[in-house]
Amino acid sequence: MWCELLKNISKDCQFAPPASDEDLAEIEQALKLPFPEDLASLLKESNGVLGEYGLGLVWACDRIKSDNHMFRSNPDFKQLYMPFDGLFFFGDAGNGDQFAFSVCDGEVRRPDIFVWDHETDGRTWIAPSLKRYLQGWLTGEIKV
Repeated sequence: MWCELLKNISKDCQFAPPASDEDLAEIEQALKLPFPEDLASLLKESNGVLGEYGLGLVWACDRIKSDNHMFRSNPDFKQLYMPFDGLFFFGDAGNGDQFAFSVCDGEVRRPDIFVWDHETDGRTWIAPSLKRYLQGWLTGEIKV
């Protein structure tokens, strides 16, 4: 479903072999967060999606795990930014800004997508779902 949807929007998308249930469970265990349902579904079709110029529309499992861990544990970030425990990062805009689900009380409760602005530390709502984020980004409707 996901790959077909994206292929219909843009010919620039590149797909990877599917992620395994074990890959997703490893991230959940490492971050102590349940995986967002739509993101898990997409990754089970393609372990990451690259857009035009190799842009990380949706990161592969390894990057999701490493970047979320780094943002939560980097001591320098604790002095520069608000805590990142409220965000589950999964992609980037190619300019330093990152896309995330909102985390509340240790779980992703809503499908909404936010963008974290690396210059201002702002967290802004951009789409009501992963599907709308991907459609909007690929068509140019969403810009950061």
